Amino acid sequence: MKQTVIKNGYIVSMNQSRQVFVGGDILIEGSKIIDIGSVPDEKIKPDAEIVDATGKLILPGLVNTHVHLSQQLARGLGDDVDLLTWLHERIWPYESNMDLEDSYISSLACCLELVRSGVTAFAEAGGQEVDGMGRAVEEVGLRGILTRSAMDCGEGLPEKWNESTDYCLKKQEEHLKRWNGQADDRIRVWFSLRTVFNNSDELIKRTKSLADKYNVGIHMHVAEILDEIRFAKATRGRTTVEHLDHLGVLDSNFLAAHAVWLTDRELDSFALHDVKVTHNPAAAMRVLGFARIKEMLDRGVTVSIGTDGAPSNNRMDMMDEMHLTALIHKGRHLNSKVLPAEKILEMATIDGARCLLWDDEIGSLEKGKKADLIIIDPVSAGSLPIHDPISNLVYSMHSNNVEASMCDGQWLMRDRKILTVDEGEVLKLARERASDIVKRAGITLPHRFPIVEA
Repeated sequence: MKQTVIKNGYIVSMNQSRQVFVGGDILIEGSKIIDIGSVPDEKIKPDAEIVDATGKLILPGLVNTHVHLSQQLARGLGDDVDLLTWLHERIWPYESNMDLEDSYISSLACCLELVRSGVTAFAEAGGQEVDGMGRAVEEVGLRGILTRSAMDCGEGLPEKWNESTDYCLKKQEEHLKRWNGQADDRIRVWFSLRTVFNNSDELIKRTKSLADKYNVGIHMHVAEILDEIRFAKATRGRTTVEHLDHLGVLDSNFLAAHAVWLTDRELDSFALHDVKVTHNPAAAMRVLGFARIKEMLDRGVTVSIGTDGAPSNNRMDMMDEMHLTALIHKGRHLNSKVLPAEKILEMATIDGARCLLWDDEIGSLEKGKKADLIIIDPVSAGSLPIHDPISNLVYSMHSNNVEASMCDGQWLMRDRKILTVDEGEVLKLARERASDIVKRAGITLPHRFPIVEA
């Protein structure tokens, strides 16, 4: 079995003791870490690949817990509008005009940006063409959880998406049986609930039953905007979280995206039921609000970090999200000690793995865990000098500091070059497909400045 040895690095392990190995080594055999710290020469095979990481930082691969692969080609279509306009006039027309090949190209393009920003694992929040997503993830080599966006009611849905509860669940079961565990278990499939606006109580309850039956998770957008809370009260008699609790859905396999508008009682409910939260700071700052992350952490809620989709954030960049997460909550609380750098790294690695229910294999660099890691070159004008490497990782580093990425023991990127797919060809196809989708969807954007023919 092939061995790779990464030597002489500054290894931020994120193990239970949060050990940092200075001048440390990692021995990888196949897809797993065999040894870490100081690797004896007798453990290394003569034909092992040796990587000198002197002066480099080595981290677990970052875990992005809220991604929309199929929205990558819609970057820029939803800027400077409210959420419902974003949905009904921009993104739903865009997504509903995508075919399987569009989803595949969009997913490839998204995966490339994830790799370049240090992500090795992610949770997809829901698109339609899961087969296109799965094909892309398999080829790029990432680790991911896929979902199909489930909606069986609600105003403004495109005609193509008018689906019964039975059909929503049937399609998700089909995708689970086809993709769950594929690519050497790099791909897993969960169930999705889009929002309380578009999910009947029957769909919510039956989704919970199926997720438990298959021992997988549920990914849902929860308490995003105040209008959602008002809608839930008007139609269900309770807020979103209160209603989900009433239906018996809140559980340790429930991943709540955004979770911005929560009361103290609802925060307590999340803690009681071990609900996981994916915090998406850039997307939230655009229109949703400021999630109560410190209050969640104080209660013991597991909180991770996600980017959301390209038309929600514009940057699918976890390095940026770590920086934002650290800063906005210090500002919100007027307290510089809130969410220190070491906590941010936990949220982006081991806590992200917990949210994906995958922390037995990923999220930290330890013997027996999967070889999902990144190598960071700290030498750049924007990140030097380094007095405190952990602080620099959160407050100073950028995605262009990510030099190499490995997932499941396979290199995805070395010396900043993508190795698994033809990046140039993917970007060419992405430009072409994006223009075609916008034309088919009939989406027109206003000119921000006067257009003058030259």
